[in-house]
Amino acid sequence: MNRELVRRLSVITEEEKEILKGKREVDRSWYAEHAPMVIDSKKMRDTGKLIQLCPHTRFVHFPKHRHNYIEVIYMCQGQTIHKIDGMKVILDEGELLFLNQEAEQEILPAGESDLAIRFILLPEFFDKAFRIPGEEEHLIRDFLIRCLLTQQPERNYLYFQVADILPVQNLVENMIWTLINGQPSDQTTNQITMELLFMQLANYTDKLEQSPQSFDQNLILQVLRYIDQNYRDGQLSHLSSLLGYDIYWLSRMIKRLTGQNYKDLLQIKRLNQAAYLLLNTKVAISDISISVGYDNTSYFHRIFREYYKMSPKEYRLAKKCLC
Repeated sequence: MNRELVRRLSVITEEEKEILKGKREVDRSWYAEHAPMVIDSKKMRDTGKLIQLCPHTRFVHFPKHRHNYIEVIYMCQGQTIHKIDGMKVILDEGELLFLNQEAEQEILPAGESDLAIRFILLPEFFDKAFRIPGEEEHLIRDFLIRCLLTQQPERNYLYFQVADILPVQNLVENMIWTLINGQPSDQTTNQITMELLFMQLANYTDKLEQSPQSFDQNLILQVLRYIDQNYRDGQLSHLSSLLGYDIYWLSRMIKRLTGQNYKDLLQIKRLNQAAYLLLNTKVAISDISISVGYDNTSYFHRIFREYYKMSPKEYRLAKKCLC
């Protein structure tokens, strides 16, 4: 990590000074109004801000708590040990931990060189749909974001071991830099950067550490990875055979956990890929239709229009005019 950023983030805070003088616990009034301890975003961010950066308080045990916001913890250097819903998570340098509002967390004391920062994110931060030209949907990215926005007991946190993934490290460092320096339009910049971060993390779900209880999350990520890699001709029967599950059971689980059936998810991925090719290549529309799994070009035109409210040709021209 950039040395200047580390220097600025390592400054002993006023709360930490009190702890070093002998105070044995965090001052709860700095974080919450009532017990049980639910950390209030109003105490952690400036008025009007949808995202705020705060250093993690070192030298003391941070007691069990929840948040009324989404929290993202990034380990700049060193290590912190967390207990989340009873599960132990050791966060090492360069790793990311995402917590939704239902996660119950406590943190063991950190040393002076254990430098973690917290992104305080209001749910509204995600309301403005993140869209990169040509990427109108992304099944895995959108699933990860839903894990943070929905209150489901088996999806309370996402722990990414991505210390060796340079694009992820660069994006997080960019957000830290923007927030520390209070740059103009930092909210828009950070929304775009966060979108790019989720796009990268969607490519590295193999780096997502799963808790033993998160069977549903594991299953859907396996389904979405399969669709992502086999969208042209992937069949539910083949997927069920690979995973070792009954096809009818798997079909019901996909519907229950995503709200869509396998065919719908496959079609979204195919149309998403078609939209990307329309915008970023000069490949003929008929060839794009075939390349994404539709041999019947007329059918491709019909479902593309139904989904995007314009024909493939109109989409290509309209989107290019906006770029």
